[in-house]
Amino acid sequence: MRSLKMAEAHQAVAFQFTVTPDGIDLRLSHEALKQIYLSGLHSWKKKFIRFKNGVITGVYPASPSSWLIVVVGVMSTMYAKIDPSLGIIAKINRTLDTTGYMSSQTKNIVSGVLFGTGLWVALIITMRYSLKVLLSYHGWMFAEHGKMSRATRIWMCMVKIFSGRKPMLYSFQTSLPRLPVPAVKDTVNRYLESVRPLMKDEDFKRMTALAQDFAVNLGPRLQWYLKLKSWWATNYVSDWWEEYVYLRGRGPLMVNSNYYAMDLLYVIPTHLQAARAGNGIHAILLYRHKLDREEIKPILLLGSTVPLCSAQWERMFNTCRIPGEETDTIQHLRDSKHIVVFHKGRYFKVWLYHDGRLLKPREIEQQIQRILDDPSEPQAGEAKLAALTAGERVPWAKCRQAYFGRGKNKQSLDAVEKAAFFVTLDETEQGYREEDPDASMDSYAKSLLHGRCSDRWFDKSFTFIVFKNGKMGMNAEHSWADAPVVGHLWEYVMSTDCFQLGYAEDGHCKGDTNPNIPYPTRLQWDIPEECQDVIETSLNTANILASDVDFHSFPFHAFGKGLIKKCRTSPDAFVQLALQLAHYKDMGKFCLTYEASMTRLFREGRTETVRSCSSESCNFVLAMVDPTQTVKQKLRLFKIASEKHQHLYRLAMTGSGIDRHLFCLYVVSKYLAVDSPFLKEVLSEPWRLSTSQTPQQQVELFDLERNPEYVSSGGGFGPVADDGYGVSYILVGENLINFHISSKFSSPETDSHRFGKHLKQAMNDIMALFGFSSNSRKEFH
Repeated sequence: MRSLKMAEAHQAVAFQFTVTPDGIDLRLSHEALKQIYLSGLHSWKKKFIRFKNGVITGVYPASPSSWLIVVVGVMSTMYAKIDPSLGIIAKINRTLDTTGYMSSQTKNIVSGVLFGTGLWVALIITMRYSLKVLLSYHGWMFAEHGKMSRATRIWMCMVKIFSGRKPMLYSFQTSLPRLPVPAVKDTVNRYLESVRPLMKDEDFKRMTALAQDFAVNLGPRLQWYLKLKSWWATNYVSDWWEEYVYLRGRGPLMVNSNYYAMDLLYVIPTHLQAARAGNGIHAILLYRHKLDREEIKPILLLGSTVPLCSAQWERMFNTCRIPGEETDTIQHLRDSKHIVVFHKGRYFKVWLYHDGRLLKPREIEQQIQRILDDPSEPQAGEAKLAALTAGERVPWAKCRQAYFGRGKNKQSLDAVEKAAFFVTLDETEQGYREEDPDASMDSYAKSLLHGRCSDRWFDKSFTFIVFKNGKMGMNAEHSWADAPVVGHLWEYVMSTDCFQLGYAEDGHCKGDTNPNIPYPTRLQWDIPEECQDVIETSLNTANILASDVDFHSFPFHAFGKGLIKKCRTSPDAFVQLALQLAHYKDMGKFCLTYEASMTRLFREGRTETVRSCSSESCNFVLAMVDPTQTVKQKLRLFKIASEKHQHLYRLAMTGSGIDRHLFCLYVVSKYLAVDSPFLKEVLSEPWRLSTSQTPQQQVELFDLERNPEYVSSGGGFGPVADDGYGVSYILVGENLINFHISSKFSSPETDSHRFGKHLKQAMNDIMALFGFSSNSRKEFH
């Protein structure tokens, strides 16, 4: 500890001076000045790269070099006595003639360059607008699977022509269409169709009257304001969604909002906690480096043709949610050169650069090991401090303002909130154990979701967690981005850790240690007893919430999407119908079901709701529990329900969903201070089954044919309703589906393990309709 303190003191001073009778005696620390110089150089390099990328993205789908081609082309035609400008160059020439400072030849050159530049800009705008119009077409999504019309093929060729070459992460942003505002009557009709199977005749009749009255009277007035916003704002939903659904929420983020990502299911490449942290942190920083340079490729659908919005990547790093009494804010910095590491109730600041370069994996491992070996005790109130981020938002906001606005507390809190990301070195061992798979996976999920409630900083964009046995995971805050964006980072981290960085035979990171790197810095706190009382209250609130979470996470091995596709059906529709069947067997009734879909085909799009419980799915479920129904009848109803689900999913993706439109109409009604019984009732309906599929976006990173054991576990989230279930699933490779089921012990109606059994049975029962017995499934594997 003494050496650590001495290192801190040495680092803090770049120069020293003393006043003597002869004047001022100045002593410079050359090492400190060198670090300052290298830090400045690093900052200027990043600024230059941002400027260069801004230019390249700004002129996309053209390229900066195309300006030279256009200008040279214009000048060549001028010297060939051909006027490509239809007299515009001559007008520019006459305007320049009034200055009297240029020769005739100079005026010709300047006129040609100006016209060429104007022509180049006009071509960029034309290409960009043409691409936006082309990307507004979504007919390809509604085509029958495996069949593509000639019109769609021609459209694809046109999109590729106008898309330019080698797009960067944000290249397509200005070419993406805006999210359209659906007609009020269409949304109301789709809503009524979605709730028909969930309501008794009398209730449905009453709701129909409310809905029709809204569609004729108040709806069009609210719609006018929404249309106005859609013309003015980039996206008519996203800013309100972020503010009112996330930032204005006053309840705990932990369990209710944050979600988690798990490590590889079976593989732990090293059991050394510091080594796994070293490779993991370095892999995350490599991803940040690619992100800063915009070298991450934009996600493209339909054979690398249709781009998705990349806006959510902007706030991945150097980001923290800041609590407020009425609403939170998101603080995002351009850069951060440090991380903060939590271990045994202490906080350490770790610099990420040395000698002007990023720390290597072995050097980060060395820093983490120094923290693990540090014997110092937590300061008063320090050990449970992070519980403030796990409890209610208002006490945390007031406490932050009262006790963390000055002095060492402000400095230390700034270090946490302005870190690139937060790291927790967990003292427990987690992960899949073959001898007790259920208990081990459930414990692992709960640890990632809430831990001890005081050992994750839930306000940070994400907390990277490394367990004592080398297993790792992530807890992510939800307001800044949705799960697929975090999933993209996490896929890169897991593959880079295992296949690129690797480990030495003794389990350490590859490379050598570096004794010249300064020790991590202990953050200093002065937390008064009044603040410690608030911390204890927040911790108590968080502990009650965490202990109430009933989690069941399990791998489903019987079959995967490979066999489902053999049945000529959508894997997602198959799983969703299995969830409906499982829920009916579990509860004996149907419920409003939420499936998350994305609207990133549009600029700054986030999510939309697919209402998976439809009349068609209910008919299928009722047939499955009716012994008088034949297999043929059940199969027919399954196909109808599956096609309906896919249609609903496509509508949601293409801007014709129900819930975001109604949500925005409700926000407008609040601004106008008008009451809508219809909207009030719609938005108060509970989602007792909330579901989400975690997509695998970078399949090329994991060659499962060569490395079948390197399968992802996916991730999960807490229950949305107190008496409902939260279900997340990931389709891994061809033969595995991982499920994550959450509910609350306090609800007498729910039981995550019971639901899991019903779900496994439902999956097998539906597959049996297609004639695949357990033996034939083994042959397929």
